[in-house]
Amino acid sequence: MLTKIIRRTMATEVKRVPIPRRGVDYRGKVVLAPMVRSGELPSRLLALKYGADLVWGPETVDYSMIGTSRRFDEESKTVEWFRVSSHGQKDPPPDAKESIIYRLHPELEKDKLIFQIGTADPDRAVEAARLVAADVAGIDVNAGCPKPFSTSGGMGAALLQTPDKLCAILEALVKNITPEYEIGISVKIRLLDTATETEALVRRLCATGITGLTIHCRTTPMRPRERAIRGQLRMIAEVCHEFGVACLVNGDVEGRDHGLQLAEEFGADGAMIAVAAEKNPSCFRSKADGGMAPWEEVVEEYVRTAIAVDNRFGNTKFLLSNMIPGRSKFYQPVNQSKTYKSICEALSLNDHLEAAIAVDKRRGLDQPLQGKAAKKAAAKALAAANAQSPKPEQGKDQKRKRKMSDSRPAKQVKASEPTPVAAAL
Repeated sequence: MLTKIIRRTMATEVKRVPIPRRGVDYRGKVVLAPMVRSGELPSRLLALKYGADLVWGPETVDYSMIGTSRRFDEESKTVEWFRVSSHGQKDPPPDAKESIIYRLHPELEKDKLIFQIGTADPDRAVEAARLVAADVAGIDVNAGCPKPFSTSGGMGAALLQTPDKLCAILEALVKNITPEYEIGISVKIRLLDTATETEALVRRLCATGITGLTIHCRTTPMRPRERAIRGQLRMIAEVCHEFGVACLVNGDVEGRDHGLQLAEEFGADGAMIAVAAEKNPSCFRSKADGGMAPWEEVVEEYVRTAIAVDNRFGNTKFLLSNMIPGRSKFYQPVNQSKTYKSICEALSLNDHLEAAIAVDKRRGLDQPLQGKAAKKAAAKALAAANAQSPKPEQGKDQKRKRKMSDSRPAKQVKASEPTPVAAAL
């Protein structure tokens, strides 16, 4: 199938925008979609292991990147962009909480990772892109996410209603990022209400100098459960080819073979997979190379990878809840796990126990969590001890300690099986 696409391209002598030296050509590629939570580092590495040609990271808002610092973590061999919570202080204390905004593995994904930015301003887009451009293979602008957290700030699908702003953002990135870092700029959009409107927008976007365009074959109001609309796809691909821009199809793509089949059928250059990859990333493996792997194999590989890169535990549990069938006997034990060690025990992954215990210790997951009853008993014991103490200022101290003991952490909600969020972007 891939050979057919390449031959078709050569036969028709399709115009091509030059690909920068460090950039990548999207033609003939089947790639991982940008997904909140489901596009974090271990998910991307697993997709690459099973055959994804490129991987998109989750949408990262420009404001969150600006002001971060970059460092290399020797333990996990990853590059991290982080910020320290200052709470308005000029010099935050040494024990101030850190927030990791973005992570990548320079050895395993640097030349295959596309950084997707959420932005509504050309200058901020350039400022944020500069921070990560030297470490990735391309910058993609999110102009398709319909979620309020994105559209309320004028980002994501809101940009489809402000084409002047969207084009200005792309032009600023092409002008400032491509020459300096030698990577391409691309955009991901959704369908507009009519084919005429979509065509007009695609023409404007392709004229900005981008190297690739991904079309999610749904309109902004459509939800993932609604069937993708492919009636405009051939027209979009043809417009892209007029400008030499690669076109990827997204929406209800089930796997590598299906993606290449769609590209062949509608004249696109490749495909992007979201929901199917969230459930089982071995969908990137062609049938000729073995096809889909059993979920048990994929889950073990995911756990191993998550431990190796010291992934956030909550994110790991979220992905496992999508990969493990709800009716499986393993689902509830994993869903109730509080540590990597307990996950490995629930899945009988004894070979990974030692590494899991080490990560638990590093992240502080090995510390016992007190339930409500235990916390209440401890508070009563403390109050009783204070009542018997002959120290001066007794009443004052007791009142203060009671107040402190009542400042309990927020109630922990038992996790339930989440619904896929992949196709929202």
